[in-house]
Amino acid sequence: MAAKRGATGRRLELGLQLRQMRESIVMKTGKPMTRKAAVTGTKLSEAALQRIETGALNFRNVGDLRKLLDKYGVTDEEVIETLVELNRDSSNQDWVTRYRRVMQAGMPTFVGVESEAREIRVYQPTAVHGLLQTEGYAQAIFDIGKPVEETTTEFCRQNVALRMERKERVLRREPDPVKLWVILGEAALRHIVGDVEVMREQYEEITKLAALDHVAIQVLPLAGRGYRASHDFAILDLGDGLPPMVQIDTAWGAVSTSDKPREVDRFKRRFDTMMSSALPPEDTAEFMQRLDRELKSH
Repeated sequence: MAAKRGATGRRLELGLQLRQMRESIVMKTGKPMTRKAAVTGTKLSEAALQRIETGALNFRNVGDLRKLLDKYGVTDEEVIETLVELNRDSSNQDWVTRYRRVMQAGMPTFVGVESEAREIRVYQPTAVHGLLQTEGYAQAIFDIGKPVEETTTEFCRQNVALRMERKERVLRREPDPVKLWVILGEAALRHIVGDVEVMREQYEEITKLAALDHVAIQVLPLAGRGYRASHDFAILDLGDGLPPMVQIDTAWGAVSTSDKPREVDRFKRRFDTMMSSALPPEDTAEFMQRLDRELKSH
């Protein structure tokens, strides 16, 4: 049985239902009702409704929700109360709340969803993905970026703690851990982060994780001639009626997500194409051992 959704998952569920209600209303133009038309006559802003529909925000005032439902023509009191209750449950604080002040735009919602996903597929060409990182590797990543990004020691400490908790909640969730499939570019594994000991520990960690029943890790060789995406991304299967979501990091450090079928399908094709040209998952342990031997010999 899947774990009960947390506050982020409930906000997504509420937002999806409201968006579907709005888009089911056809205006005189023959197009679905716009957010601008939906908030006209209410205290909500267009931006606030957009954030509600994408699961980043819930209704602070339940009266605003009731007014919106009235505008959408929803009169069934049972449906209204179900949505009011969903909004109430979504106002609870997620575990990510204590990290919000050190997270980039869009990150709190994504991290909250990540730990509730049924399956996650990830491509990372330039670094070991965060869900696979050891604490030493994560610390080294933030230490390297500290003078460039002008971050503080406390910022780095909080982000390392966040990364380790994300990993714990995704890979060791009970009773059904997230199914994780990761494609790592070979360059991500050969780039020395920290020092040799940090990398050897990281290779060992990847080997251990790859042996888990719910984790598959593939390496995309540098010598391969097939297609490879230039940017990292993640595809999340949320299950239980919620649409799949794709996530990418923007050049500005923020997190961008979309559940538009066309976008999700495009990234699924990218992942499937690279999966077919990457080394099979059963070769990952041997590949890590080879990298470890190379480090020893230098």
